[in-house]
Amino acid sequence: MHTDLVAALDIGGTKIAGALVDGRGRILVRAQRPTPAREEGDTVMRAVEEVLGELTVSPLWGRATAVGIGSAGPVDASAGTVSPVNVPGWRDYPLVSRVRAAAGHLPVELIGDGVAITAAEHWQGAARGHDNALCMVVSTGVGGGLVLGGRLHPGPTGNAGHIGHISVDLDGDLCPCGSHGCVERIASGPNIARRALENGWLPGADGDTSAAAVAAAARSGDPVAVASFERAAQALAAGIAATATLVEIDIAVIGGGVGKAGDVLFDPLRKALSTYATLSFVRHLTVAPAQMGTDAGLVGAAAAALAKRTDAAAAGV
Repeated sequence: MHTDLVAALDIGGTKIAGALVDGRGRILVRAQRPTPAREEGDTVMRAVEEVLGELTVSPLWGRATAVGIGSAGPVDASAGTVSPVNVPGWRDYPLVSRVRAAAGHLPVELIGDGVAITAAEHWQGAARGHDNALCMVVSTGVGGGLVLGGRLHPGPTGNAGHIGHISVDLDGDLCPCGSHGCVERIASGPNIARRALENGWLPGADGDTSAAAVAAAARSGDPVAVASFERAAQALAAGIAATATLVEIDIAVIGGGVGKAGDVLFDPLRKALSTYATLSFVRHLTVAPAQMGTDAGLVGAAAAALAKRTDAAAAGV
């Protein structure tokens, strides 16, 4: 990868993080602000500009050759706009042009947050060394991204690999996206917790009804909690197997809060996968937990920017 520094932004509904990242994936300078997610769009943008402002005063800023952005979506990389579901003030917001102006007109590369995490896991994490991979974030929602032929495959708008909205239950519940029986509607953290509560699971004395609490109950053998995770694992397995059959991935990496449930999720997931991934060319598909943690968005945004600059240099642009 190109050895100069790039700036990276990881924009979500809770925080806006920024960093200067070198060609080996090391974060050298950090900045962060809370996301004023319920404010109007320009107020959110001011928080982004404050993060960039902290980076630009670093003595290292002069080495920055580009800016990579991993943003909650939907994103439209072709138009340079974002419409994050959890940031209502940004609808078709011209993020790329605004960041370019704030960053001294450096080139800007925009990808979705699931694609950013995929880039990070392929570069430095669990998908390293795999030419064909699916990386997933299973948390409040379910997102993902693809590596095909050794290269990140964001698609024309930056949303390719969005496995959360593959339908795996044709007669299933209505998903907020408008479809039915989506992976996200079954396997996301809030839906794991919702299903457990609907089927009689009772939280502990602390009243915690999160998916993490359901996972703890499942580890203790609570049958309703176990069943909720098994249903989530089945949905994930069906989506992963469908993706593998379509594009021949050989590894699926799972991160996010639900991914931290460990064996409660991964044991039934691997078992279910064996019943869905049955064709010879997907039978040896492996599933692994993500390795990059909270820095994945920043490292992945940087990877996308570095790759773009490398491609441009190779093309003589």
